Amino acid sequence: MENESMRMQETESGQTGAEQTDKEQDRTEQKEQDRQVEDYGQLTLDDGEIRIHLLNIIGEIEGHECLPSNSKTTKYEHVIPQLAALEDSRSIQGLLVLINTVGGDVESGLAIAEMIASLSKPTVSLVLGGSHSIGVPLAVSADYSLIVPTGTMMIHPVRMNGLIIGVAQTFEYFQKIQDRISGFITSHSRISEERLMKLMLETGELTKDVGSVLVGQQAVDEGLIDEIGGISDAFEKLRGLIRQSGS
Repeated sequence: MENESMRMQETESGQTGAEQTDKEQDRTEQKEQDRQVEDYGQLTLDDGEIRIHLLNIIGEIEGHECLPSNSKTTKYEHVIPQLAALEDSRSIQGLLVLINTVGGDVESGLAIAEMIASLSKPTVSLVLGGSHSIGVPLAVSADYSLIVPTGTMMIHPVRMNGLIIGVAQTFEYFQKIQDRISGFITSHSRISEERLMKLMLETGELTKDVGSVLVGQQAVDEGLIDEIGGISDAFEKLRGLIRQSGS
């Protein structure tokens, strides 16, 4: 009887130890997730069947120079390695991109958009507050795009800050940048180049600038975004694409 009682105590002790180990592991994983969200605006979601990486593009997209510390930014040096790790991961099946950005650095924004577009895994983007300027290529870079009814997309020509030399080469360089952006947008959405340029050069809509603002359904009607929807629709679409791909 004493031996049996000792065995039962050892079993219970072993179970308790295993439970404590599991709880400690859960706490460690939760801390790591919290750090990822706080530092990079990124998170991996796991429902037991499908693992999805969540990428949050917010504020201004930072370029080669650091923006003030009081500015909300998305840093390309954080995002690009994470996207490379996602492509190489065997356990993560898809990417969901949440967008609420005022735009920012053209080179950095295009670099992130090209990375998203070149992923072999299913991708879905969701425009929340806004996807302005270089945020437009980011929104259309995914396999499927959605926008909430009150979401906005601002389309305007390339702007440049700092010293500008007034020679023909400067305008040619501007045109090359503009062609890169418009070419990416038209190749990853249903809008034509002619219509995109017309929206971009509209003079009667913005008070201090040229360009257009598309709200919700307008972005869908113009062919930039695939459909109106929210977070549940984005998850449903992404899980469907993952199942179709067999990932």
